[in-house]
Amino acid sequence: MVTDETMMFKVGIEENRAEKVIRNAYQAMIEKGYNPVHQLVGYLISGDPAYITSHLDARSKIRKVERDELLEELVRTYLECKK
Repeated sequence: MVTDETMMFKVGIEENRAEKVIRNAYQAMIEKGYNPVHQLVGYLISGDPAYITSHLDARSKIRKVERDELLEELVRTYLECKK
């Protein structure tokens, strides 16, 4: 069946996982004295995990989530805060 309507999907559990990973990475970078915004942007653009500290196992955890999932969570949260 072909439709002209926009399909909607929900990530659900993946969003929660992405949120937890972002929060964990944020906390780890704050504790180590890094600027988490700069570090996360560097990671999301380049894919280089060296941007994320290994403190609190943040690097290992963030690599388990696809970068597009992390971006989806960031955009979703940003837009919800702007309502």
